Parts: sequence; C-alpha cells; structure tokens
Amino acid sequence: MSRQRSTQNVTTDAGEARITWVPASAPRLVLAVSHGAGGGIEARDLKALAAVLPGHGVTVALVEQPWRVAGKKVAPAPKTLDTGWRGLWPALAAPGLPVVAGGRSAGARVACRTATELGAAAVLALSFPLHPPGKPEKSRADELLGAGVPTLVVQGGNDPFGRPEEFPPGPYELTEVPHGDHGFAVPKRSGTTEEQTMGLLTDAVAGWLASLG
Repeated sequence: MSRQRSTQNVTTDAGEARITWVPASAPRLVLAVSHGAGGGIEARDLKALAAVLPGHGVTVALVEQPWRVAGKKVAPAPKTLDTGWRGLWPALAAPGLPVVAGGRSAGARVACRTATELGAAAVLALSFPLHPPGKPEKSRADELLGAGVPTLVVQGGNDPFGRPEEFPPGPYELTEVPHGDHGFAVPKRSGTTEEQTMGLLTDAVAGWLASLG
C-alpha cells in the first residue's frame, strides 16, 4: 500500500507553485505531470494515473503551475510556464529517483521544451496540442520532435488539437485513445465507458514506464 498523498508549495520565479505527491511504497521513479492551460490536476487522465501508477512502483507528482495556485483563469505565456516548471524541478528531483517529465496539453509542451535541459529521464505527453483547432498549418511538432529523450504521446482519436494520424514520424511512441477528445472524453455512442478509456490510458503508460528500465 502507498502512503498518504501530501502537498508541497514551491517558490519559483513565476510565483508559488504546488506539488501533490502520491507516493509508491517502493518507488523506482517519479512521474511529474502538470495540467493544461484551461484546467487543473483534477483532469480525468491525471487522476487516473495518480490512482494506478503508485501500485506499479511509480511515485506521481501532480504539479500545479503558479497561475493556477494563484486562482487565475488563464495561463500565462509559454515562457512563463517554462520558468515555473524549471523552478519546480529541484523539488521533483529531490527524492533522488529518475524523473519522467509529463503533462497534458500545454503541460506536455512545457515537458518537451525543457526535458533535455533539466535532465528528464523521459517525457509523457498527454493530449499534445499539435496545432490550434482548425489551424494545422500552425504546427508545434518541433517541440515534440526536439524533446531529446524517450517520449510517449497519448492522443485522443478525435482530438481537435491533433488527431493521431496528423502526427509526423519521429523518435517517439504514440498510443491512440479511440474516440477520445482533447480531454479523453468519449461519446456514449462509441460504446466505450470512461472507465475503459482510462484503463487503456493507464495500462499504456504503466507499460511504457516499465519498459524504460
């Protein structure tokens, strides 16, 4: 059994950030995941990972960026998000374990942009926003392709920010969540429940993390 979750406030150059630790009893690595530009750590995929992965020897660190801790509704510029993430990194690395950098949407972009610089062991990109909806010409593929470490993308089949078939070839793995939108919600007509969808997602992530050695 894992111990109780705990919270830790961390002062960064972008303001006060917060980590919610969900520890494994015998951890082999830390998965640090942050939220997107329009939501928090209560997102269904982040909650599912925090519930399942500690049982696989992975301590989950749910990261709240300073803008979110301050109660603001809108995320700041990417550069400010990177500043917040950099400021959190020493606390994430403090347990002395390899740290997999991750996040959903805007958080995935931050993880990709800073992975090599911070020494992340790998990157988990949930709902990577390949482009703004309806604007495939405004691609952010260079951020993903430039991560420089083993990377897993988990993408909804109907994500308006980039469907799986839109992603370019590259040095990363991609798992599709069938019928999923940007938040991995699936329509009832798909015949798939949220529980099944989250099971697919957590199985894919747990298997990939195990393969990292």
